[in-house]
Amino acid sequence: MSARKRYAVAASGRWTGEEDGVRLPAGEAHAWEQGMNQTVCGLSFSRSRLDRFPHVAWTDAIPESGGAADRVRRPCPRCASPAGRRAADARPRWRRTDPGP
Repeated sequence: MSARKRYAVAASGRWTGEEDGVRLPAGEAHAWEQGMNQTVCGLSFSRSRLDRFPHVAWTDAIPESGGAADRVRRPCPRCASPAGRRAADARPRWRRTDPGP
């Protein structure tokens, strides 16, 4: 069994928290593996102008989590599926309803 990957956040915008002064993601959030030059969905950092947030876990960028997602408008559904947690607007997982004999 493989070890579960840890994903950080890359976002289209950023803001600074008032309480602690830490940079946080805003706008559209994407998952990325540290050491890679692209997001999980394949966007290149140099072409898409995304800011990286290695100190913010992907699960904290989902709006329902409440963590660092105060100004995240939309988590990328293409990144959400392989990153382990699905976005609210993602399609439900495939499920067989009538298995054959």
